[in-house]
Amino acid sequence: MPEGMDIGKRAVEATLFASEKPMTLADIRAYVGDDLDLRRILAELQEDFQHRGIVLARTGDRWHFQTAQDLSHLLRRERAELRKLSRAGMETLAIIAYHEPVSRAEIEAIRGVQVAKGTLDVLMETGWVRPAGRREVPGRPLIYATTADFLTHFGLQSRRDLPGIDDLRAAGLLDPVDLALEQLELEAEAEADSEAGEPVVEEFADDDGVLLENRNESA
Repeated sequence: MPEGMDIGKRAVEATLFASEKPMTLADIRAYVGDDLDLRRILAELQEDFQHRGIVLARTGDRWHFQTAQDLSHLLRRERAELRKLSRAGMETLAIIAYHEPVSRAEIEAIRGVQVAKGTLDVLMETGWVRPAGRREVPGRPLIYATTADFLTHFGLQSRRDLPGIDDLRAAGLLDPVDLALEQLELEAEAEADSEAGEPVVEEFADDDGVLLENRNESA
């Protein structure tokens, strides 16, 4: 056993290494028990592996080992994509990411065109978007949000790490003709600065499908 490395820390390392998908603290505890200080152990493992070929990464509330970014090019293989995400799919995904949770009607209002049912189906098939309950308004429309897999795929710890308009423009990723992304961030800022209104009650579904009520009240 490496000097200073206890059995609990080794158990956490082994559990994460063997997992096929990122794990929450609850997932890890299911294997190693409730007696370990997991936050301390995970912080130590991150430090232990920060200069190794693999690193311990945190995405949202999930942890996983992944190839160090400066070595990822060694393992990349060119392959044909059988199904690429369409422009409509990319715009819809961006709107959901910046505005979640949103309904189909809200997505259409931002894009200015109707959203084909197949577009949302593709995003859910990729595992990047999930149903997140229903809006408490007449008709109770289904609302959508991004998933932990979305954060993992794009290397984000949380939605706070989403790039801003200036970042997208500097990277040459913002087409002057494509106003959708720019408009959605401006509207998101306007929503945050809006004046006090009536409380809104929404239902959200967690990853296990359990509906959770969330009451948002303006100050």
